[in-house]
Amino acid sequence: MRTNIVLETNVPGVNPPKRGKVRDIYDLGDKLLIVVTDRISAFDVIMPNGIPDKGVVLNQISLYWFKQVEGIIPNHILSTDISTLPEAFQKAKDQLINRSMIVKKAKPLPAECIVRGYLTGSGLKEYQKTGKVCGIDLPKGLVESSRIAEPIFTPSTKAEEGHDLNISFEEMKKILNDDALAEKVRKVSLDIYKRGRDVADTKGIIIADTKFEFGLFNGGLILIDEVMTPDSSRFWPKAEYKEGVSQKSFDKQFLRDYLETLKDWKKTPPGPVLPEEIIQKTREKYVEAFERVTGNKFGDFRF
Repeated sequence: MRTNIVLETNVPGVNPPKRGKVRDIYDLGDKLLIVVTDRISAFDVIMPNGIPDKGVVLNQISLYWFKQVEGIIPNHILSTDISTLPEAFQKAKDQLINRSMIVKKAKPLPAECIVRGYLTGSGLKEYQKTGKVCGIDLPKGLVESSRIAEPIFTPSTKAEEGHDLNISFEEMKKILNDDALAEKVRKVSLDIYKRGRDVADTKGIIIADTKFEFGLFNGGLILIDEVMTPDSSRFWPKAEYKEGVSQKSFDKQFLRDYLETLKDWKKTPPGPVLPEEIIQKTREKYVEAFERVTGNKFGDFRF
């Protein structure tokens, strides 16, 4: 097991990247370099510790899914070959290897595109109050982790800071100011989810819900960011699924569950220092997700 952790990247002689919760994004002029770090966030707070290899796992799982769904929609990937980057980046390749992609410079849509196949999280809370999720009526009697007969598209706002807010499809139309584009985004999101759900099912994984991001490039809609990773999705072991209770998972729900036990932390920055046991168990869950989804042993990245 590698022990190096990339909390942030720094390339001498290059302007600092834009840093998100997990990704460092370098502007290369006509394209972008996205580097997936080992940072981990929960409740919108970045933890002080990183998770070893997490960025590599996320990057490689996304590459797998981008390939799987490219027949549904084009994506933003140009290359993963960091040897094609300017000389300055070659001196920092240890920070970039296996966790980077060179991508098209798309204009991101100002909405998160969430598909739910099972009822949990914020969707469950809303359903318990109203019987609906994002304005969509659901049957009575659903409980924690109930399967939704037909997956639903439940968009949210894209907050620069703080929490995203669930919105209705009609509200998303207003945000995009383009009904035809909104309809296409909804259809494509559902198609990608169903493809991922069916593939994952054969590998013993339930993808309970997931989040997509889209952008416009040369006037066309493309898939950007990440696809069906443990950061953007809930992955449950199919063999242990049981309706009515919270599920075991291969995602960062394990970390959230640990943080919920901390009575002194108010879910505000700074995040608490994570115990070594939590760090290693979280890593194990990410690596297992990679191996189950791709069918490769960790470290085999030939797609």
